[in-house]
Amino acid sequence: MLFSVMFCNNEIIKNQNVMNHELIKLPYATNALEPVISEQTIEFHHGKHLQAYVNNLNNLIQGTKFATADLETIVKESDGAIFNNAGQILNHNLYFTQFSPTGGGKPSGRLAAAIDTEWGSFENFQKEFETAGVGLFGSGWVWLAAGNDGKLSIVKEVNAGNPVTKGLKPLLTFDVWEHAYYLDFQNRRADQLNSLWKIVDWKTVESRY
Repeated sequence: MLFSVMFCNNEIIKNQNVMNHELIKLPYATNALEPVISEQTIEFHHGKHLQAYVNNLNNLIQGTKFATADLETIVKESDGAIFNNAGQILNHNLYFTQFSPTGGGKPSGRLAAAIDTEWGSFENFQKEFETAGVGLFGSGWVWLAAGNDGKLSIVKEVNAGNPVTKGLKPLLTFDVWEHAYYLDFQNRRADQLNSLWKIVDWKTVESRY
């Protein structure tokens, strides 16, 4: 009986040491971003696709060195299936929390100044960002990222890629996987990218800079 209790306690301790990643809660209602992103797309994209990545990652890290690691560490140090699922969780967490039903407009402060320095104007930045997203072959993400020196760049990442693997800080991202927009825009990726500016919460993006 004593051995049984000790074994159970060890299992409890072992399970407590595993970091269980959870589906991020949306900071708005599922229909709040309409008509840019429909409620149906949010329910599938967040509630189904992202939940699947979370479930997969929790299963994959059991018994590995990533069992107690935070999400960014896993993305920086893993590969294969663990990287793919962790990367997609980190990417989607940044994606969903950068939007607001009262978003839109332009950035301000240091971020606005840095954009003007790099691209000449916010409008020029928007054009280059959209061009990068349209030109990315297959599935992936287009990012506004910052280096340690504050210098900004537009980064294209395929599949589950994230700029943190290049030592950059992700600030803003548009998802160009088809499941992010197909219900609302079918194959019109360019239209989707152009529409997303209407819901960007620049205060959140600025806080990441």
